[in-house]
Amino acid sequence: MHTILQTKNLCKYYGTGENQVKAVDNINISIEQGEFAAIVGKSGSGKSTLLHMLGGLDTPTAGSVLVRGKDISKMKEEELAIFRRRKIGFIFQAFNLVSSINVWENIVLPLGLDDQPVNEAYIKELVQTIGLEKRLHHLPNALSGGQQQRAAIARALAAKPDIVLADEPTGNLDSRTSEEVIALLKMSAHKYGQTIVMITHDEEIAQTADRIMVLEDGQVVNFE
Repeated sequence: MHTILQTKNLCKYYGTGENQVKAVDNINISIEQGEFAAIVGKSGSGKSTLLHMLGGLDTPTAGSVLVRGKDISKMKEEELAIFRRRKIGFIFQAFNLVSSINVWENIVLPLGLDDQPVNEAYIKELVQTIGLEKRLHHLPNALSGGQQQRAAIARALAAKPDIVLADEPTGNLDSRTSEEVIALLKMSAHKYGQTIVMITHDEEIAQTADRIMVLEDGQVVNFE
């Protein structure tokens, strides 16, 4: 096992003086390749801000985010955009599927944006793993919530990213579908050797992770 994702004295502050909010306050963490880490904490504890910085969607006020030892917080915007597309998969609570194109087109969309060839054998295997092979030609609005989230997972894994970042991926799903989606996500990541970092409010889902990181007021109070 080796460290794939690391932060050093990571900070994100908003405002100044008495009005300053320390959304992320001096966080130092290391996550190993292939690990499944859950981030939990009350609303406003800094979970989403931390996840966005881990994925290069937000820039730190101070400190650094290292992916395979490379400091993404120092990258220029264009270099960072390419790095994100190739190395990091994102899964959001709102699915974020494009409603006017079918499931297959949604899944391969990130590859097209990056001018990457579609490895059809891999995508078909991925689709089979998550159980969507009979829904590929449907538009997203013809799918259930669980099926839409499965499509979003397949899209996140399509480019074979090293890291998958999931922001409340089961927030819009019922408990049974949530469990299925998390099991699929874990199985897919294990099968393809990916690292998952997930925010969740659901204590039961958090317990399925290898390690749980607890945030309070922008600081890690426990990570084991």
